[in-house]
Amino acid sequence: MDYFEYEILIQPFSEEKAEIIIAKLAETGFESFEETDFGVKAYSPQNLSNEKNIIETLDNIKFEKTEISYSHKIIKAQNWNVVWESNFEPIYIEGKIFVRAPFHKPEGKFKHEIIIEPKMSFGTGHHETTSLMMGQMLHFDFHNKIVLDIGCGTGILAILSAQLGANDITAIDFDEWAYENSIENFERNNCSFIKPILGDATKVPNKKFDIVLANINRNVLLNDIKLYTEFLNPVGHLLISGFYNSDIPLIKEEANKHMLVLISEKFKNNWVACNFLKQ
Repeated sequence: MDYFEYEILIQPFSEEKAEIIIAKLAETGFESFEETDFGVKAYSPQNLSNEKNIIETLDNIKFEKTEISYSHKIIKAQNWNVVWESNFEPIYIEGKIFVRAPFHKPEGKFKHEIIIEPKMSFGTGHHETTSLMMGQMLHFDFHNKIVLDIGCGTGILAILSAQLGANDITAIDFDEWAYENSIENFERNNCSFIKPILGDATKVPNKKFDIVLANINRNVLLNDIKLYTEFLNPVGHLLISGFYNSDIPLIKEEANKHMLVLISEKFKNNWVACNFLKQ
């Protein structure tokens, strides 16, 4: 899948203005964002149909004594691997998790070593949301638990669930690249028992889970939290990320509607991971 990359320049730059722009663009369907030294980069599948709405949204963003400019380009699917391999460095999380690519040497001194080759999928541990989720997971009891990883990307969270002791894991993603990539990574990490599914949350099997993991984006989370709650066993945990600190009130409000109570939060560079408990 090819992606649109919109680069928005903010002069003079401020994090507050960047967050406002991200919030507005998230409402148009963008899937991921990256703050730069001069503004924001926003990414969306090329098949996004509301390009006119995007341009109108960008043209209507105005701040006092601030110049906003933007440009966009198409990032071809086959380019991501080259970019990734040229920049990928091993990841260390809380002194317990070591994430590496197949071409890196194993280190052997970490309790959890995960080998990831992402291809076109998201989830190498480099992004704050993935590392936040993994850090939170270290404090969960996964032993013999039934786990669902929604929007699994590379499958990295499902793999960590297996290493932490879960014995029944389902990983789902609507993107075919991610689906195929996750299967390869499950095999690469001796986790072939993880059940991969191609599709969205509506394709989840009719069963209950002890832990649901969802590192997606704010709009999808707000839309699907009701479904996630239905997937959970009583006293089950929903661990989510993919949104900013400023989004917490919206996420919490929606979660509370469905009898989910916020237990803990973990922050990194304005991103957050939240652990909710089903009452």
